[in-house]
Amino acid sequence: MKIDLLTFGRASIDLYSKNIGAAFIDIKELSTSIGGSPVNIAVGAQRLGLKTAVLTAVGPDPVGDFIINTLDNEGVNTQYIPTIAGTTSTAVICGIIPPDTFPLVFYRDNAPDKKITIDHVKKIDFENIKSILITGTALSVEPSRSAVFYAVELAKKQGIPVFLDIDFRVIAWEDIRTFGITLKQLLPLCDVVIGTEEELLMIDLQDTKQLTIKNNSITAPEIKGSIEKVVKMVLNTGIKMLLVKTGSKGVSLYHQKGAIEHVAGFEVEVTNILGAGDAFASGFIYGYLNGWNTYRTARLANACGAWLVTKQGCCNYAPYYDEIIDFIENKGGF
Repeated sequence: MKIDLLTFGRASIDLYSKNIGAAFIDIKELSTSIGGSPVNIAVGAQRLGLKTAVLTAVGPDPVGDFIINTLDNEGVNTQYIPTIAGTTSTAVICGIIPPDTFPLVFYRDNAPDKKITIDHVKKIDFENIKSILITGTALSVEPSRSAVFYAVELAKKQGIPVFLDIDFRVIAWEDIRTFGITLKQLLPLCDVVIGTEEELLMIDLQDTKQLTIKNNSITAPEIKGSIEKVVKMVLNTGIKMLLVKTGSKGVSLYHQKGAIEHVAGFEVEVTNILGAGDAFASGFIYGYLNGWNTYRTARLANACGAWLVTKQGCCNYAPYYDEIIDFIENKGGF
């Protein structure tokens, strides 16, 4: 079976506050979804029209069953998701206090996706994979770190594009200074890199004092540094394209040969920013693999991100192709 996109990394059950605006300590009701950047991106791209699969892992528990069942119902290929004995499937609790406070609590002490190995990667038929997406969090520990590098090496041998979503999560790294060291080793093997300004600045972190996290909003850390310096450094690794997400302002595309495109976003009322970057990646990869020009591709990506911030969850609210095209046309078109 041909797969357009294989994503690699963490998976979880996400529990979202249904009490919009309530402080975390006052949450009364929660809704369920699946989550983790690779899962969100796979579901989002599948809904747009790609055939996707996920390489992750779950524990031998009902949460793992929930994750796999939900992916199956979305049409995402789950054949590369092992159940790993001795682990516990992970969970995330998400508070929603618009417009800019979204506290998260992760339960990943015994996460099965941390234990993905080279042997798991060997089971993948890369001859039938059209592209692969990896995330920074999967690089935080062994053996998943080596598994990522091995998967990328196999992808490069097949000549398929490698997308990297930087996906920085401070809690995933025992020493956050190793994040940049690790990413710099991987960047030369990637084709398209996607991240926020903050995530890119983390690659060149020199001092932990540069990092500030407020209100436990760990998906949006504040980091001091020179974005221009980091952009130049990343491009010098040989990647084909760097996408720097700037929220409602849209995205800046930096091409290897020096061209820069700034593609505007969409004005919407924000309910929840969690998962918007994953929706963006789904849209961009869809356009990229279908041969769209970069402007149209980035415009679709921005629309997918804007669509999701108006919702109360992540991939369970990802748009289908016809929905997002109508959204774009109603807001000025491509």
